[in-house]
Amino acid sequence: MPSSTAHVATDAAARYAKQLASHLGRKAPVEDLPGDGFRLTFAAGEGTLTPEADRLIMRATAEDAESLATVQDVLGRHLERFGQRNELVVTWQEDPS
Repeated sequence: MPSSTAHVATDAAARYAKQLASHLGRKAPVEDLPGDGFRLTFAAGEGTLTPEADRLIMRATAEDAESLATVQDVLGRHLERFGQRNELVVTWQEDPS
């Protein structure tokens, strides 16, 4: 199953994770994870948000590359919009198989 990870530098990772989960939770189921993290389940796949002190780690997983691109787009586009003032940039890296 293809997956990818993005490490987004921010000192407000927990706030962005909560905001993203709350916003996307209107259309997708959200599960709380330990340490202020969240798991979102989309039709195309799954995304996890894990806040750390200086970054937000986002992981996307899906059945195929096209679905993975959809999950990446949804998570990345919304986070960049929420973090526009702080110039957040999401860059996805493919996880090793």
